[in-house]
Amino acid sequence: MKYNVVVVGGGHAGCEAALASARMGMKTLLITTNFKNIADMPCNPSIGGSAKGIVVREIDALGGEMGYCADRTLLQIKMLNVKKGPGVRSLRAQGCKVNYPNQMFKTLNETNNLELKEATVKELILENNVAKGILTEDNEKIYSEVVILTTGTYLNSDIMCGHEKYKGGPHGEKNSMFLSPFLEKNGIKLIRLKTGTPPRILKNSINFDEVKIELGDDEPLTFSNFYPATYDINKQYPCYLTYTNKETHKIIMDNLDKCALYSGMIKGVGPRYCPSIEDKVVKFNDKERHQIFLEPERSDDIEYYVGGFSTTMPHEIQEKLLKTMDGLHDVKITKYGYAIEYDAIDPLQLKLTLENKVISNLFTAGQINGTSGYEEAAAQGLMAGINAVLKIKGEEPFILKRNEAYIGVLIDDLINKGITEPYRLLTSRAEFRLLLRHDNASIRLTEYGRKLGLINDEKYNIYLNTLDEMKILNEYLDNNYVTPTAEINRFLEENSSSQLYGRISLKNLLKRPEIDIFNLLDYLKVSYDKKIADMVQIEIKYEGYINKTKEEVEKMLKLENKKIPLDIDYEKVSNIATEAKQKFSKIRPLTIGQASRISGVNPSDITMLLVYLKKEYNND
Repeated sequence: MKYNVVVVGGGHAGCEAALASARMGMKTLLITTNFKNIADMPCNPSIGGSAKGIVVREIDALGGEMGYCADRTLLQIKMLNVKKGPGVRSLRAQGCKVNYPNQMFKTLNETNNLELKEATVKELILENNVAKGILTEDNEKIYSEVVILTTGTYLNSDIMCGHEKYKGGPHGEKNSMFLSPFLEKNGIKLIRLKTGTPPRILKNSINFDEVKIELGDDEPLTFSNFYPATYDINKQYPCYLTYTNKETHKIIMDNLDKCALYSGMIKGVGPRYCPSIEDKVVKFNDKERHQIFLEPERSDDIEYYVGGFSTTMPHEIQEKLLKTMDGLHDVKITKYGYAIEYDAIDPLQLKLTLENKVISNLFTAGQINGTSGYEEAAAQGLMAGINAVLKIKGEEPFILKRNEAYIGVLIDDLINKGITEPYRLLTSRAEFRLLLRHDNASIRLTEYGRKLGLINDEKYNIYLNTLDEMKILNEYLDNNYVTPTAEINRFLEENSSSQLYGRISLKNLLKRPEIDIFNLLDYLKVSYDKKIADMVQIEIKYEGYINKTKEEVEKMLKLENKKIPLDIDYEKVSNIATEAKQKFSKIRPLTIGQASRISGVNPSDITMLLVYLKKEYNND
């Protein structure tokens, strides 16, 4: 059997890669060891979070599936950072770890051009360092034009808890034992990483009188840029908050030698921004307590996830620790926390398309590339699927710039800076985050999705209608004025704003920080769509900052437009540091902009590179 694209792995990266490929017209096979693990959520079944929620909106705007699936299976949803600027606001939904995978599996099964197969992949079929398909453990050969590896944390993985260690993937399932040595033998550099998960507990063993309730937002919210919310706002599942204390911390410090992390058993590097509870207590020993979130895992509301309490302590110590906290004195554990250590590839060996530089027609996406999180994985899967298809068609690759999407920031960081720990997206990683907002994901990216064939007519018409409505509201605010009447001044006084002494447009009035578009339109008795009004208001109020950011983008784009020839011999470039020569030779940046973002490269290195290009290639 031959396919255009074979996707190995059914996690969040694999699902998006396979759907993108199939929807773009390619005959696609998604192969995974166990159908039950498709779109699995082995850690917290939440989607979104700081920066990550914007990534999900971007995936949706391009025609991906994660946001749509999350909207239909969520238990609770809220907007984070609402009291901060619009550049850092993100959605986070607590999902159902049963319904989300089921919904995604249903979508995969109903997608044209897409087949699913249960099998374990042992090797790639290679010809002259070009991927031609895969070989299963049953020695079945499956040929394809492109292979996309999305193996998650299953590559040569070990499960660790206390002093116990055994081979296995998440949930203790069969891991992938043969791909790692095969990849290394064929020139792929591997690194060892680690992540972990906390215990799960029975809901009926929690004393909810002792913990703080955390409710979802009281207005409809969606990851989808196109479709309305389908959940009942009044039937969202609550989450809860409790804290560690001095007793918790003492037990941890007294038993550090018993946990896998501090006993020396774990060699891989864990995620800095999702540390275990042992790490928190040791590294932040000045803190008297740490937040612990109790969050429902399923719609049957039986089992709760203990967020913020990832641990590799032995089972009996995990029980002691939980019982020290308010609300958990009689807790019953249904699943103990553990760490998982696994192989990943060095992302410096990737192109911006996520194709491997060593093996042609091999793309990788997700945690195999050194990232953490479902959202980062899904974004890479979507981009790998798109670029795999474009390569087959002989078309230009699809590469998002840092000013266009968090997805662009993610991939650019990976292939230019590499990783020393599982990479996590943060708003601070995006220098143009005021342009990369939650509200404008569709405006930034939907035209791309349409051109790629991933946005259907229904979605595209909804998008066009959004643009029309924004234009109408903007014109209304531009072309209508208020004068200093007693009525308008009373409205301004009620909103702590200074009085008018002359005629002013509604748009200029709205530039006052204290004037809210919703209050203003209510006062004027003008009907509006809340989403449209919010988008228009942000553009007006932050116009100065947005324009300044766009000026910075123009400077960056000038560097991006300065191409670097692929055949350049960096050893001939005078007066640049040895580290810069080594990094340039390894990464082979395509532009001066990309070269300037490589870790270890200094401005003086870029200056000398520009001098060399002008002299040898007449490149101005």
